[in-house]
Amino acid sequence: MQISLTGHHVDITDALRSYVSSKFERLERHFDDVTNVHVVLSVEKLRKKAEASLHLNGADVFANCEEEDMYAAIDGLVDKIDRQVKKHKEKKTNHRNGAMPKGMDAAES
Repeated sequence: MQISLTGHHVDITDALRSYVSSKFERLERHFDDVTNVHVVLSVEKLRKKAEASLHLNGADVFANCEEEDMYAAIDGLVDKIDRQVKKHKEKKTNHRNGAMPKGMDAAES
């Protein structure tokens, strides 16, 4: 997974860079097909904003999070992205394996 990190009105320190990369390693645990991640960290007055765009096989995922602390914004962002990646993975595996939708048994179909 390739992570590109950009800062708007904020300097990207080594601590921020390592924090972002350690948090995004969690995504690889759930889904191996993450190819490219673009993270934008920005500061607008007193609000810190983190945005990320992921390129997966078959989909693009985008999320953003605003908090008063940059580390809290990164945590919220990773949580949102993680939920979306899990949802994409479930959709992909259900369609690919030909599994029945939830709530239907073999007698109804």
